[in-house]
Amino acid sequence: MEKSEESPLIAHVIYQLGIGGLENGLVNLINQTPKTRYRHAIICLKGATDFKERINRDDVEIYELHKREGNDFSVFIRLYKLLKQLKPAVVHTRNLTAIECQLPAFLAGIKCRVHGEHGWDSFDPDGNNRKYQLLRRAFRPLVQRYIPLSAHLESYLKDKIGVSEGKIRRICNGVDTTKFHPLEESDGEPEPESYPFHDNRLFVIGTVGRMHGVKDQITLVKAFINLLEKRPDQRDRLRLALIGDGPLREEAIALLTSTGNEALAWLPGERDDIDLILRRLDLFVLPSKAEGISNTILEAMASGLPVIATNTGGNPDLVVSGKTGMIVPCENPDEMASVLALYVDASQLAKEQGEQGLARVLAQFSLDKMVENYLGLYDELLKNKIKKETV
Repeated sequence: MEKSEESPLIAHVIYQLGIGGLENGLVNLINQTPKTRYRHAIICLKGATDFKERINRDDVEIYELHKREGNDFSVFIRLYKLLKQLKPAVVHTRNLTAIECQLPAFLAGIKCRVHGEHGWDSFDPDGNNRKYQLLRRAFRPLVQRYIPLSAHLESYLKDKIGVSEGKIRRICNGVDTTKFHPLEESDGEPEPESYPFHDNRLFVIGTVGRMHGVKDQITLVKAFINLLEKRPDQRDRLRLALIGDGPLREEAIALLTSTGNEALAWLPGERDDIDLILRRLDLFVLPSKAEGISNTILEAMASGLPVIATNTGGNPDLVVSGKTGMIVPCENPDEMASVLALYVDASQLAKEQGEQGLARVLAQFSLDKMVENYLGLYDELLKNKIKKETV
């Protein structure tokens, strides 16, 4: 196995390696890092799914600590022992579920410690939970650099947690524009397996994401039903694609069925061909109640789609309302339906905003820029560590 022992090791500590924006960003970072510059290890407090197969480097070790449900303090002992064994140059924890791991890293003698805030969890979608604010404050002295993914998260760290500006480096996600790009008819690309919307006259509205509470796909379903009621003349043309799995999937199917609209929707569950599916949509919608920086928004923009997103988290950092899409209120299906109707009635609007979204991604959210920002931060920490050791 090819391995560069000379390059420093980054130990990434996350809750679980499965499908998600945080995990996707981590895999992109690992895959795009030159082996001669940094090595990577992933430490999962719970475990890893088949999502790990997306890592295309052969020198990345994945460790599963199998944390028990509830308070399992033994996981921190196992983490401490593992870090003593690995001796990473940097420990990088992500989100509230891993912030307590900063203590084992400190006790293990890891000099460079980073914590990323990618967005709030479903149990604290607005970041207002006092208990979790106090927890973040308690571990603040151990974190040397914070990486918020959005301006909203950066303000939260400064205003609510009391993190000094000098400890914060905001780094947005990047998107792989070689994989996610507009459909070129000349490519002869096959349709995604089981894709049902073959007629070019259809207008397909879609979203991608885990189907659980905070992602709120039910608001999109209600908006779609509302749109059909407002525009019955468009019933033969309008279609809905909900890509992802989770408890809201069955609820969405039931709602569509009860209103007689199940034949107009496609809910295939979890998929690994998101790039192909996005290229078949006409409009992308992210109806979340809370977000950090959404990878799926960036992927949709890179695919040349206009984006409707809710006014939460980092969504307004990505979607320029009125230019690359529209920002709408959270949990408001009536308002969302009205905005959907604008695009149904004006195909040129969708085309123009999709083109501007693609240009914005290419200029500001490239994968190369994201990776270089992360590696530059690691370089800075290690350089400062060496300086201190030689003084």
